[in-house]
Amino acid sequence: MSRRPQKPNRRASSSTATTSSRSARPARTSKPSASKAPSVKEFRLPENTTPALPAVEDFADLDMPTGLLKTLAAQGVTTPFPIQAATLPNSIAGRDLLGRGRTGSGKTLAFGLALLARTAGLRAEPKAPLALVLVPTRELAQQVTDALTPYATAVNLRLATVVGGLSITKQAATIRRGAEVLVATPGRLNDLVERGDCVLGDVRITVLDEADQMTDMGFLPQITKLVERVRPGGQRLLFSATLDHNIDRLVQRFLTDPVVHSVDPSAGAVTTMEHHVLHVQDETDKKAVTTRIAARDGRVILFLDTKRSADRLAKRLLAVGVRAAALHGGRSQPQRNRTLEQFKNGQVTALVATNVAARGIHVDDLDLVVNVDPPADHKDYLHRGGRTARAGDSGSVVTLVLPEQKREVTRLMSDAGIRPRTARVTSSDAELADITGAREPSGVAVTIEVPQPTAPAAARSGRTSGSEPRRRSGRGRRGGGGAKATTAAGGTTTGASTGRGSGRRTASGTSAGTGTAAGAASGKAVRGSGRRTTAGGAKSAGAGTGRRGADRQGGRRGSAA
Repeated sequence: MSRRPQKPNRRASSSTATTSSRSARPARTSKPSASKAPSVKEFRLPENTTPALPAVEDFADLDMPTGLLKTLAAQGVTTPFPIQAATLPNSIAGRDLLGRGRTGSGKTLAFGLALLARTAGLRAEPKAPLALVLVPTRELAQQVTDALTPYATAVNLRLATVVGGLSITKQAATIRRGAEVLVATPGRLNDLVERGDCVLGDVRITVLDEADQMTDMGFLPQITKLVERVRPGGQRLLFSATLDHNIDRLVQRFLTDPVVHSVDPSAGAVTTMEHHVLHVQDETDKKAVTTRIAARDGRVILFLDTKRSADRLAKRLLAVGVRAAALHGGRSQPQRNRTLEQFKNGQVTALVATNVAARGIHVDDLDLVVNVDPPADHKDYLHRGGRTARAGDSGSVVTLVLPEQKREVTRLMSDAGIRPRTARVTSSDAELADITGAREPSGVAVTIEVPQPTAPAAARSGRTSGSEPRRRSGRGRRGGGGAKATTAAGGTTTGASTGRGSGRRTASGTSAGTGTAAGAASGKAVRGSGRRTTAGGAKSAGAGTGRRGADRQGGRRGSAA
């Protein structure tokens, strides 16, 4: 494959190419909500000084490897969406890019195809990826990975994902083996870089996806630190649903001579999405309305403000026969992954979520999102609603409003550029059923299997801070509490373990004093005497026989004893 055109000389000036919001494929017909331009305070876009390449009508018009074109056809992706048609010619040519488009508009392939096309044929060194995609949430990282995997496979590129909530040791091992493309959340990647498990100096292409959400979540310092480590002069692609002044700081600092594509300038003006504000009388009526909506025939996401309220609602729905499950930041990542899979395959029909699900979740044929608790910010409203009416499909966003919330919701809609249809409803109104498909639940309690969280290493070893561990022995992969724990006074205790477990754990000391710990194991146990300092200053040493050993708590290995 021929090499792509070289990136133009980087200049202080910027260029703009604003495309219309015409659709490249026919959208399903639905009754559109009237909308207006949002009152979002966005920064002034760079002025047009350097011409951008024109949009394309077909993927075949792009200079992409044959493997990508074949995979697009196999995946049933035949015609580019507007943001893809507009941005791909320029990003494949190596230009920096600032892309604005509503959530669900096809941004993942817009940057993904360019990234893969420009990386195809290259091979990464261990720990040194060639392309980086930064995203705000674990769910979005997984969605991006799932979306790009068949295309990466088609051009023989390795894809790795690093996010919080999962084993950092396993993720570090994956990066050490080598991956051309890395999809990451800023916090976890920063940890890996600081540990020396990942180096970014070979990164040629950097993508910031959902950049507004990352800055809103406080990731701006980490993003800055990470992007400063990538290869100087590399390509930068920034995609966002809104362009406020936080994004302006990233654009001015990291994008040089960017082509700007603004597709669907009003993030709220989605012609296939209906917006409804339903006024309810009080909390009791709100609960009844919510229950009937959740019992509809078809999937629905119900957004609430807090983890506790999400858990309570899910429990209440299960009791009346609605297959519901809660999704929030209080669940472990394996739990969240399992719940999402249950929602996608239909085991769960009502997903009760906090804002953790507002980004990064794509579910086919999801036509209703309900704000049981109205969001506090117009951006949150747009991204919650963006779970439906994706990629040209139709959908509805319903917001339940108590009398005391009327003024703030009116302001919220104005900021989001939305003119919703409003109605006053009760749980028994026919209008509620017409809008949402609400119906009476069966009343027969159901049970949804919820994966149990993995116990922390401290709990598995029976260790508590400043106390002796509970001793246990037995066969299997996990050994007993064969550790010497440092107490608050700096004293030590000794234990032993059998089986394939490690006898090398140290409790966290709670005083300034220090102590040492020793543990022994038999079988396939500890490989050496690695030393590790705990939070309280305690040190541990382990000795044993066997071929392999690992500290289950810290994931570190010692040298052969």
